[in-house]
Amino acid sequence: MTAAATIRSRRVRLRLGFRRGPMLAAGGGLLGVFVLIALTAPLIAPYDPVFQDIQARLQPPSVAHLLGTDNFGRDILSRLIWGARIDLQIAVIGVIFPFLIGTIVGTVSGFFGGVVDAIFMRLVDVIIAFPFLVLMLAIIAILGPGLTSFYIALALVGWVSYARLVRAQILVLKTQDFAVAARSLGFGRARIMFRHLLPNALAGSLVFAMSDAVLVLLNGAAISYLGFGVQPPVAEWGVMVAEGQPFITTSWWITLFPGLAIVFLAFAFSLLGDGLADLLGIHE
Repeated sequence: MTAAATIRSRRVRLRLGFRRGPMLAAGGGLLGVFVLIALTAPLIAPYDPVFQDIQARLQPPSVAHLLGTDNFGRDILSRLIWGARIDLQIAVIGVIFPFLIGTIVGTVSGFFGGVVDAIFMRLVDVIIAFPFLVLMLAIIAILGPGLTSFYIALALVGWVSYARLVRAQILVLKTQDFAVAARSLGFGRARIMFRHLLPNALAGSLVFAMSDAVLVLLNGAAISYLGFGVQPPVAEWGVMVAEGQPFITTSWWITLFPGLAIVFLAFAFSLLGDGLADLLGIHE
């Protein structure tokens, strides 16, 4: 089967998977709800997420404030709705750049082998030798707190898993009959790598990207919790949890609802990843 035929086959299986795969449909539906909330935030949020009403501070859930208010009198529901934009952005952008970098490195490394492969794999070994979160915090501390620094740190550290996955697939695929035939026909290296080998090597990486989105989301919340990520007063769920920690015994709603939002969004990506793995036959 050619690379184009394989891609078409997977597209058909993906469309059928949403109909037949309960986990894929549930994960896609739940993620769709979060995306819809993020897109319509200006329309459905009852209050300005950064507006402070000191007279309404630390109010429990009520008719006026369905999820209560925080220590600055800001509406928790409004901050949750607007925070969906930031956390979805973290999950998506935080995966895209490591995915692209790792895919290119893994493809080149696996295809050429030899010295090129040895150099890239030694670089991978060096990065893996350090704890992931510690290395990220070190990079962010050098660049300064903020989302941009978080994305740069992720891009510099997170690509290694994708590179190893793609490299392993390329090493197997480049010995297959279709790859040998492509070389025999005189196709260039770039065409063989990116048109024939790479489309067949991406299935595992796509499934891993869904699981990685969960880790990126949790790391983003942790970084923001530690004060290195999104900076107040921007509405972000990790920041909201950190701000509510001193009041957790008396005003539990400040930390509970953003914590649940993080859990449900992570659950959506996890379901989507499991459904995609079943659809593509990764577990088989």
